[in-house]
Amino acid sequence: MSIEFWYMLPIGILVATVAMASGVGGATFFSPLFILGLGLSPEIAIGSGLVVEVFGFGSGVYAYVKRKLIDYRVGGMLLSATVPAAIIGVVVAHYADADILKIILGMGLFAVAVSFLRSPDEEVEGALEEMAGEDPESAETCLVTAEGEEICYTVSNTTEGRLISGVGGLFLGMVSSGLGELNGYFLLQRCRVPSSVSVATSVFVVAITALVASGGHVYQVAQGGLTGLTTMANLLLFTIPGVVIGAQLGPAVAERVPDRVMEIFLGGLFTITAGLLLFEAGLH
Repeated sequence: MSIEFWYMLPIGILVATVAMASGVGGATFFSPLFILGLGLSPEIAIGSGLVVEVFGFGSGVYAYVKRKLIDYRVGGMLLSATVPAAIIGVVVAHYADADILKIILGMGLFAVAVSFLRSPDEEVEGALEEMAGEDPESAETCLVTAEGEEICYTVSNTTEGRLISGVGGLFLGMVSSGLGELNGYFLLQRCRVPSSVSVATSVFVVAITALVASGGHVYQVAQGGLTGLTTMANLLLFTIPGVVIGAQLGPAVAERVPDRVMEIFLGGLFTITAGLLLFEAGLH
């Protein structure tokens, strides 16, 4: 072990703070950073990004378990699609050309950037508000939070939700990004799960799927010898503590920064990062 990557401690705090404040998976930030900033191979960068995400989202799962906001039935349904898909993604990533992975990651980041920069749809927002107010007597599922609040809803479009989350799991396994964003969209708009439960359940699904996918990537790196594992260990030595600290600061930042300001900032950041990844892939 060495202190080669000591500067990842403050960077980890900063990135994790932004990630937790915005609800975007940490690997969406870290994988491009490790590739572009540190010059690591996509295999090590993506694997490290997923390990970091496991720790960040693991903290979130603990918080949501205490608040009793996770719908384990819906989470289990989605995991039945995301876990196998993520394993397939890990295998594909192992055999894919590094530049192909950079292009896929770059295009994925462009898609995320567009979703942040696009103006909110008033009709969709109105429909989501109606979903959250379902009559308890006609609802299929009711959760009672730690604060005693009863949240009732009926889950719909489960097959479509499972399919889309499976696609997200595949991309998470390949390039460490996509599952959280797709989960959030489809749990809210297609499966009709209220926002508080949707976020909590998505964090639960992403954490477990990322744990499985990160294990696969670590195994693949280990096949290449100790050099890759040593690099990954040195990197995570400082990044993980930074993420743990940043995860505690994120919610406080979220309360002070307007949602639209955060969305525009992230949209611009991901657009630039995607452009750099695609440019680098095109040079090879």
